[in-house]
Amino acid sequence: MQERNFVQAGDTIGHAITALQFMERELLLFATFWFIIGALDDLAIDVCWLWLRLTGRSPALGISRAEVAGRLEGRIAVLIAAWQEGAVIGHTIRHALGAWPQPELTLYLGCYRNDPGTIAAAMAAAGNDPRLRIVIHERAGPTTKADCLNRLYRALAEDERRTDQRFRTVVIHDAEDMVHPAELAVIDRAIGSAGLVQLPVRPEPQPRSPWIGGHYCEEFTEAHAKLLVVRDALRVPVPAAGVGCGIARDLLDLLAARRLREGEGDGGPFSTTCLTEDYELGYLVWREGRRTRFIRVRDEDGELVATRAYFPASLEAAVRQKARWIHGIAFQEWERLGWGTRLADLWMTLRDRREPFSALVLASGYVLVLVELLLALARLAQIDIPPRPSPALQVMLGICAGALVWRAAARFAFTTHEYGPGEGLRALLRIPVANVIAIIAGRRALATYVRTLLGETVRWDKTEHTRHPAADGLAMLPSGGAR
Repeated sequence: MQERNFVQAGDTIGHAITALQFMERELLLFATFWFIIGALDDLAIDVCWLWLRLTGRSPALGISRAEVAGRLEGRIAVLIAAWQEGAVIGHTIRHALGAWPQPELTLYLGCYRNDPGTIAAAMAAAGNDPRLRIVIHERAGPTTKADCLNRLYRALAEDERRTDQRFRTVVIHDAEDMVHPAELAVIDRAIGSAGLVQLPVRPEPQPRSPWIGGHYCEEFTEAHAKLLVVRDALRVPVPAAGVGCGIARDLLDLLAARRLREGEGDGGPFSTTCLTEDYELGYLVWREGRRTRFIRVRDEDGELVATRAYFPASLEAAVRQKARWIHGIAFQEWERLGWGTRLADLWMTLRDRREPFSALVLASGYVLVLVELLLALARLAQIDIPPRPSPALQVMLGICAGALVWRAAARFAFTTHEYGPGEGLRALLRIPVANVIAIIAGRRALATYVRTLLGETVRWDKTEHTRHPAADGLAMLPSGGAR
C-alpha cells in the first residue's frame, strides 16, 4: 500500500513537471517573440533620436529672459477645469498669475455651483488681479473635464463678442499644475507656424512616494525628451497632453462646428464622451490640415520650460489614472480616430495603442519567472528534468537580455540628465513597479471597455490632488530660473 502511494506521488510530480515544462516552452515562445518585437520598435525610436541629435536636426533650443518678459503677439486665454480642487487650486492660481505678468493673459477657471470649496480657494488666491475669470458651470458637478472646458469655451467666446477683442491662442492646464514663466512666450512664438503646440510635462519626485509617484519621472522624461521629439521631426500628429498645450483660437471654432455637425454634445470643441479628449485634440488639429508641434526649450538658467506637477502617489490612484489613459487611447480612439494612412502615422498609432497587449506580454513574462523558480526548486530536489530550451530559444533569450540592458541604460541616462544620478538609479529599481502598474491598469482598462460595449456609461475616474509643488518650495520665479 505504501509503495503504491509512493508511485502515485511520483506520477503526480511527473505530471506537474511536464505541465510546468509545457508552460515554460509556450510562455518562452510567446514572451520572447513579443519582447523582441517591442525592443525593435523602441530601438527604432532610439536610432531616430540619435540621428536627430548627431545631425543637429534636434537642436538644444533656448529662450532669453528678454523674450520671457516681452509682450506677446496676441491675447492668450488659459483654461483650467476644476472640481473639488480646493487643496491645490489656490497655489496654482497664485503661482500662474505671479509667473505670468503679461497683460495679454486671461485665466479662465471653470468651477461648479456645488463646489464652494474650490470657488472660495480660487477667489482668495486671485486677490485683485483682473486677469482671473471664474466661470461657474450651470450644471452640478462633477461632469467631465471636457464638459467643463466646453463651458469655458462658451464664456471665452461671449467675452470676445462683448469686448470685441479676440484671443490668438488658448492654453489648457490642469488644476494642480505649476507653470514655467517662459511657457506663454514659447507657445506664442511657435503658434504662428502650428495649430497646436505641446510643451513637456515634468513630474516632480515625491519623497513620500518614491516608488509609485516617482515612476512617472522616468516615463515622462523618456517620452518628452525622445519619443515626442521624434514624432515632431517625422511630422506626424503630436497628441496633446492636456497640460502645457496651446491651440490656435480659430481651430476651436472649427472643432466646435465639427462636433455640432456630428451631433456630439452641445457643440463645444472638446469631446464629452471621450476619456482622453486631450489626446484626440492633437489628431483632430492635424486632420484640419494644421501642423502639431512638440517644443522642448530651456531657459537661460538651464531649466526645462515644462509643466511641473505631482502625480498619483498610491497604487490605486496610479492604476486608475493609467487605466483611464489606456481605455481612452487604445480602445476609444481606435473607434473614434481609426488608423493613419502614412507609414509613420501608422507606426505611431500602433505604438500608442499597444499598451493593453504590452500588459499581457509583461504578465506572461512574470508568470514565466514563477514557472522557472518552480522548475529550479525541482532541480534542487534532484528531480530529473529534461534539457532546457532549444538553442533558438536560448538565442532569443540572449537578445531579450541585451535589449533589457539597453533599455535600462537609456532610462538611467535620460532620468539622470533631468533629475540627477540618484533618481536615475531609482528609475532602474522602479522598473518592476512600473510593470506591475501597467499590468493591473491594462486589465482594468480592458474590463471597463468591455462593460461599455455591454451598455455601461463611460465614467470619468478623476485623480484626486492634495499637494502642489509650489507649496513645497519648488516655485519658479518670474525671472525664469528655478529656486
